[in-house]
Amino acid sequence: MLSRRYYSKQKTDRRRAVRYIVIILIAFSLAFSGCVQLKQPNTKFEYYTLEYDALNSDKPPVPDHKSTILKIKHFSTAPIYNTDRIIYSDQQFKRTPYFYHKWKVKPAEFVTYFLSRDLKESGLFKAVLPPTSGSLYTHTVEGTVDKFLELDSNDSWEAVLSISVTLQVAREQDIDKKVIFQRSFSARKKCKEKNPLALAQAMSLAMAEVSEKIGIDIHGALTGK
Repeated sequence: MLSRRYYSKQKTDRRRAVRYIVIILIAFSLAFSGCVQLKQPNTKFEYYTLEYDALNSDKPPVPDHKSTILKIKHFSTAPIYNTDRIIYSDQQFKRTPYFYHKWKVKPAEFVTYFLSRDLKESGLFKAVLPPTSGSLYTHTVEGTVDKFLELDSNDSWEAVLSISVTLQVAREQDIDKKVIFQRSFSARKKCKEKNPLALAQAMSLAMAEVSEKIGIDIHGALTGK
């Protein structure tokens, strides 16, 4: 009888010991996990956009007998930049995306929207229609974002923007008369600091410059000036 009680007590003690060990291991694991999380940076995605005021042109509008209604079609993007992740290059033949730093939308959406807004605000044309408009138009503007990146060197960072644009006459059947011009427009702007926010500021300046050049060239092509 005594032997049974002795072995039963030993069994109970072993169970308690195992339970205590498990509790201690769990507590240690939670404490260690907490320390690791505290040491890791609190990472989150950061989103950036372009931001600048549209410029009014001092050039006269297109004459009434050539009343121009432009329709801006959706721009496309070169495959390497067809992403909302910010792309940078720190050496030739190399393109690398940031992980936690992204554009709010893809480059083609930026270019389509800001070019449409800027041409409308320039006052050079009778009207400028966005891609979704169903109104009648006389000419179309479309193109491709060829470059949209951060270019890094030891001395500085630069925002690099390059856009190809095609201006066409709407509903023109003669292919020789349909395309008025196809040109590339580029700009490079230095970043004030080496960080993505400074890149967004520099890219905004680049977009403003390119957009103005495009407006002037379209105006010149339609007026002969």
